[in-house]
Amino acid sequence: MFTRVKTADEIENLRKSGRILAEILQGVREIAKPGVSGLDVDAFVASEAEGVNAKCAFKGYSGFPFSICISANDEVVHGIPNDRPFEKGDVVKFDFGINYGGMITDSAFTMVIGEAPSGEKKKLLEATEAALYRGLEEIQAGAHVGDISAAIESALKGTGLGIVRDLVGHGVGHQVHEEPDIPNHGRAGRGPVLKKNMSLAIEPIITLGDYNIKMDDDGWTVRTVDGSLAAQFEHTILVLEDGCEILTKL
Repeated sequence: MFTRVKTADEIENLRKSGRILAEILQGVREIAKPGVSGLDVDAFVASEAEGVNAKCAFKGYSGFPFSICISANDEVVHGIPNDRPFEKGDVVKFDFGINYGGMITDSAFTMVIGEAPSGEKKKLLEATEAALYRGLEEIQAGAHVGDISAAIESALKGTGLGIVRDLVGHGVGHQVHEEPDIPNHGRAGRGPVLKKNMSLAIEPIITLGDYNIKMDDDGWTVRTVDGSLAAQFEHTILVLEDGCEILTKL
């Protein structure tokens, strides 16, 4: 389905959904340390959501078995939580969704476990997050999807980083993934036109090497073909007449 223009009641529930999501992901930032496992984080987010009468939107979505996607190092997205303890220096992506009152928000961040990012890891994380916010600057009623895509691509020009072509942002709200797809590269003035009160998930997915990816045998985990590190940052936003409202930021 194409993401719908939301009603006032739907927007209120989207805001509540996004706030809950942002608060839970802040908690993830605090507990994700060396020795903690993906299963520990999964249990944490499930408990936190249950405590505020929200649902984990990814659990059971297309058969996904857990509540949060956790992807480490060369794993790009959709990693399945496991019992392997995080190690100092791991580059880990946490991608999570909340359903509150029937309205779904989706957000992700990348962190280096147990230490401040430095060197190439810092470059990767800072450039990916900066590209997200550059894309958000183009969002307003009447803008084209291609305006977002072109802005993200432009923000990464000259960095030498790989923009994953096969994974995209998307509409979100009533379902986890809705149309339109929002690539992280493209041409301005192309693609569907945005309308006020649509909701979108914008998510640059970037690598330190080549952009080609492959699927693991588990049918979920996507990783880089060349083994390079990857980063992902994502926010759900509401399209405004002039600009956008970030729903998944504290």
